[in-house]
Amino acid sequence: MKAHDGMYIGGEWRAAAGTDLIAVVDPADEQVIAHVPAGTAEDVDAAVSAAREALPAWAATPPAERAVKIAALRDVLVARKDEIAETVTAELGAPLPFSQKVHAGVPILVAGSYAELAASYAFEEKVGNSTVYAEPVGVVGAITPWNYPLHQIVAKVAPALAAGCTVVLKPAEDTPLTAQLFAEAVHEAAIPAGVFNLVTGLGPVAGQALAEHGGVDLVSFTGSTAVGKQIGATAGAAVKRVALELGGKSANVILPSADLAKAVGVGIANVMGNSGQTCSAWTRMLVHTSRYDEAVALAAEAAATYGDRIGPLVNAKQHARVRGYIEKGVAEGARLVAGGPEAPREQGYFVSPTVFADVTPEMTIAQEEIFGPVVSIIRYEDEDDALRIANGTVYGLAGAVWAGDDAEAVAFARRMDTGQVDINGGRFNPLAPFGGYKQSGVGRELGSHGLAEYLQTKSLQF
Repeated sequence: MKAHDGMYIGGEWRAAAGTDLIAVVDPADEQVIAHVPAGTAEDVDAAVSAAREALPAWAATPPAERAVKIAALRDVLVARKDEIAETVTAELGAPLPFSQKVHAGVPILVAGSYAELAASYAFEEKVGNSTVYAEPVGVVGAITPWNYPLHQIVAKVAPALAAGCTVVLKPAEDTPLTAQLFAEAVHEAAIPAGVFNLVTGLGPVAGQALAEHGGVDLVSFTGSTAVGKQIGATAGAAVKRVALELGGKSANVILPSADLAKAVGVGIANVMGNSGQTCSAWTRMLVHTSRYDEAVALAAEAAATYGDRIGPLVNAKQHARVRGYIEKGVAEGARLVAGGPEAPREQGYFVSPTVFADVTPEMTIAQEEIFGPVVSIIRYEDEDDALRIANGTVYGLAGAVWAGDDAEAVAFARRMDTGQVDINGGRFNPLAPFGGYKQSGVGRELGSHGLAEYLQTKSLQF
């Protein structure tokens, strides 16, 4: 697997300041496939300096021209879609069809949406005797996770560029090859030097240096709630803006009137996608007591069909972590009806699709984010009980509600403390705001709401 041995800074690949390397491992066979440089504070400083130098000209570029550049970037991603999918599969382990459809396909949609928004967004409006301008916040430090490596990059970089910001990206150390491909695409799209910069490295070194840097005006981070709290504290000390997309423990609420077979089947599929490594996955399935046993049987049957269809977890640490949660569920009294902690293969970081029944809301597996292919089925007595359980975690990122008609589902969903809810299997919308309540984060991504995160307002009175 080809990898660059430097950083993309100021429109060119530059030698890293240090000599340390990060090994990129294929989680399917545990073999090293490439090495990338481990960035230092010196690399981050060079990248931020390049971004600051490029900021005035890019911010002054008319939005319609910025839109043309983002569209060109989208077109390069389309042309390199197969290469992107193969790279994500190699370093993340996602099955190739999933990488082609989701890991490569969705970022293309998102990039296209921001090409359109950059051209149509109202960056200026009249309010009484004032003219209000939406201006770029400045230099953005983007810190992205490994679970959706290209999507999370595009979901931050595209709106930042549309807003007129410049960017320094620090991608997850597990999936840096996808980030390097993105940097190549930026270069091929002829986006001006310094507008986008890439520093690979470890979170506690390069990530921390980027979050603390005085030349960064906004930090956009996607990852764990624990790290998000640290970044928020660091930014708060400098009165620096943040956008934080953090963890989740989303509820899939199946009301008694719902099509149970469909709700359970789609719910299991939602968690098994990306091997359960999705912050918005519906990992808690809430079922009325009158239909509970039927739902458990359906869930166990559905999970069994995914045994050979999901990829491995991203690394050895995540593998051990998820298996530890499964063991914890058994120890606390939950009943395994599918899967378990035993590794299904001798090689690779695989975990069996796992379903727990008889889970109570207070159990660890019902409260903490597992980030693996694990579903907890929880019984409820009535709608108020279901709502109490659904809202009974520190998270509020996503969820689903199923009912005999949409109006019934909407009425319940409006009472949920969560940022987005799918009604009776509603489809993903790249223009809808994505983000959470409570400890699931601050701010929104995607669509016009995602663009607004990278803007600040100025009013002129006449």
